[in-house]
Amino acid sequence: MAKLEDVLRVYGRPPDPARPLVCFDEAGKELRADVRAPQRPASGRPAREDAEYARAGSANLFLWVAPHLGRRQITVTTQRTAVDWAHAMRELVDEAFPEAERIVLVLDNLNTHDPASLYKAFPPAEAARIWSRLELHSTPTHGSWLNMAELELSALARQCLDRRIPDQATLAGEVSAWADERNRAAVGIDWRFSVDDARSTLTHVYPVPEDVT
Repeated sequence: MAKLEDVLRVYGRPPDPARPLVCFDEAGKELRADVRAPQRPASGRPAREDAEYARAGSANLFLWVAPHLGRRQITVTTQRTAVDWAHAMRELVDEAFPEAERIVLVLDNLNTHDPASLYKAFPPAEAARIWSRLELHSTPTHGSWLNMAELELSALARQCLDRRIPDQATLAGEVSAWADERNRAAVGIDWRFSVDDARSTLTHVYPVPEDVT
């Protein structure tokens, strides 16, 4: 429960412009192309899509969201290897938040989310520079629901990805447009579940202390 409470304490901190809170997650998207052109909607008839489609591989989505700032960004990649993650971290540090002292980063507990990935992708000095700008907080095993980026991915799936997208370039354009619209509206996330809430409602997942005296 240490990781659960650690993430909740991070969420309970007051916003700090020098140390922005950022939640990061990944998702896959199957690429599918129409075999026959869909029919446009007509008077009294909705658009029609043929049930047959052509598989066109898959793509990975790296998504980060800054819940206090109402900002997010999505990067489309072919894979999600350790090196891909390392490049996403450098982009986060140098392009998204270049003025931040450190980025308080909440993400899932995957083996690629490790400083070793940075050293695999970059020379040692560069890897160390990027790592020094990050303050990582991992969600516990089976606790990815604590990652606010999952809420953003859920909205993305419902509002943008719930349809056929034929190729990686189209996918990149669609998710970028979706993120830009939400950024213009400064859509944030109001997280209210606290450590006290966890201790009162999740008692069944806490271990029983050996010494309760």
